[in-house]
Amino acid sequence: MGAEFLPKPSENDLSGDYQAAPVILGLLPAALVDHIARVDLSILSRIPGEPGGSFPVAAEELKDLLKEVNTHISSSPNDLSPVKTIAGGSVTNTIRGLAAGFGISCGVIGACGDDEQGALFLKNMSFYGVNISRLRVKDEHTGQCVCLVDPLGNRTMRPCIATAAKIQAGELKREDFKGSKWLVVRYSIYNIEVINAAIQIAKQEGLLISLDLASFEMVRKFRTPLLELLESGNIDLCFANEDEAAELLSGEQVVGPEAAVDVLGKYCQWAVVTLGPHGCIARHKKEVVKVPAIGQTKTIDATGAGDLFAGGFLYGLVKGMSLEECCIIGSCSGGSVIRSLGGEVSPENWQWMYKQFKTKGLPAPIVSL
Repeated sequence: MGAEFLPKPSENDLSGDYQAAPVILGLLPAALVDHIARVDLSILSRIPGEPGGSFPVAAEELKDLLKEVNTHISSSPNDLSPVKTIAGGSVTNTIRGLAAGFGISCGVIGACGDDEQGALFLKNMSFYGVNISRLRVKDEHTGQCVCLVDPLGNRTMRPCIATAAKIQAGELKREDFKGSKWLVVRYSIYNIEVINAAIQIAKQEGLLISLDLASFEMVRKFRTPLLELLESGNIDLCFANEDEAAELLSGEQVVGPEAAVDVLGKYCQWAVVTLGPHGCIARHKKEVVKVPAIGQTKTIDATGAGDLFAGGFLYGLVKGMSLEECCIIGSCSGGSVIRSLGGEVSPENWQWMYKQFKTKGLPAPIVSL
């Protein structure tokens, strides 16, 4: 039950026009590239913010951080380069994974800069068949993010998007969304205007909305506007990890992943809390399932684990699978990305995922690798 291989678009085709009306769209208010590096633990005590989270830094902080990284890189015999640079960000990881590993027609809406980093972003996404025709290229800088991976495989992320090329709410067009089925969004107070505008247009066009809670820091500092977004009734599917779920329930009498899916289930059709090596718990209406992690694998880098889980879960929904099957596919997908550095899954690790599908009696997607 291996994957069926199909020809992929040319690597040199950056237009993204080979796919009309992608099934799943990702909102990228400010596209960014990830600089991923293995580092020792000592650097984490000297950078702004808490280890393990994701919180924005200023341009000067980013420069200082990149210099600091060069003196704390931990080499690995499996790495061709101590720092890996790819198209990054949570939504990017989800969309790229859906296109590359699951064969789902995907596109992105947003903006990137007309610079070296922007060109890298466009080429990386186009290579995997992602439709980039809705991505505005502006005469500005592309956002960047430093992803620090400690010896245990945990990641700490520091994005710099304050001066990055961004799409504005008024630039969004109904034509961008017409014909698609899902819009994937990452919560960020810094992009809340364009997020709300995109959700409003998407709803007018009949799309379902998937929301990722971003980071425990973002939920902690901006919990009230997040609750307002959930209470709007426009979010159909919500993903949170354990730390984000804990912050969401801060001050509540009942806490824990089970309580979190119950709370999220009041606002969303589907609610999922990922539990790292312990799998996930999910709710759809009155149905609740808990699924263990699939496949034994050592965590090299947790970057993108939740993003790829979301991609697998969305694939299951698109294919009309049960809640439990969606969780199993999500768990397999999340497990595929932690086997190497960065949020980009290698062909070998996609094959690992397909083997996990086979052990669970699930069909492999039709893809091109």
